[in-house]
Amino acid sequence: MRMKDTLSSDPLVIGGHALDSRFFLGTGRFPSPAVMQQALMASEAEVITFAVRRINLEEVADDSVLQHVADRGYIYLPNTSGSSNADEAVRIARLARAAGLGNWIKVEISADPRTLLPDPIETLRATERLVQEQFIVLPYTSDDPILCRRLQEAGAAAVMPGGSPIGTGLGLLNPYNLGLIAEEAVVPVIVDAGLGSAQDVVQAMELGASGILANTPVAKAQDPVAMARAMKLAVEAGRLSYLAGRIPKRRYASASSTSEGSLYEAVMAEGKA
Repeated sequence: MRMKDTLSSDPLVIGGHALDSRFFLGTGRFPSPAVMQQALMASEAEVITFAVRRINLEEVADDSVLQHVADRGYIYLPNTSGSSNADEAVRIARLARAAGLGNWIKVEISADPRTLLPDPIETLRATERLVQEQFIVLPYTSDDPILCRRLQEAGAAAVMPGGSPIGTGLGLLNPYNLGLIAEEAVVPVIVDAGLGSAQDVVQAMELGASGILANTPVAKAQDPVAMARAMKLAVEAGRLSYLAGRIPKRRYASASSTSEGSLYEAVMAEGKA
């Protein structure tokens, strides 16, 4: 089976929606709207995210961000960036839905302005409340397997553990935890935050992640469009590698062929005669 056939028969399903692309792309920090649009096309992303606080909810159709992506069939994933507790996050989600942005929401509640690490308690509270209000909730969280389990139990449609703090480009600081989260998950795992390059994307996907969300490493790359394509291909390569199943790691060398019944064995035997 060819790679395209394998990947096309392996859709990502979130909240009842089947997605061909496992790459979610953020829309902030690009050098210009034109570059953002080109990067979105190169990424082939179907889900795009943006901070609700950046959107003019009274004039969504004319907003400077959304007017460039309207009528392209994207699923909007507005996020609650800037909220500091569950009450604020819930309020932002309700405003976004009322403004016509749909019922997908990325819960993002930061507890520390320096690290922007998510507040686990408030994130769980917001997730529980928004699930009850029929939102498709994707909470951004730390790479804590227990917290990810609790979020799934609360009804999250996916969990989004960070590889490292937002915008740092440090990559996966704790691959063991991310692998454990992916192994135990009953919903999709979207690795979000801290990625720096296609190498980080492949690593996350090979650990079993269901998908990737990125913004800064694409928008702030020297060539955002090229990086968007590179990360798209990295998502596909990492997923295919995961499905293929890697060989086990060994401490010592292991020959790729044996000498039994080989021409080498016959020649050596003749030499001893």
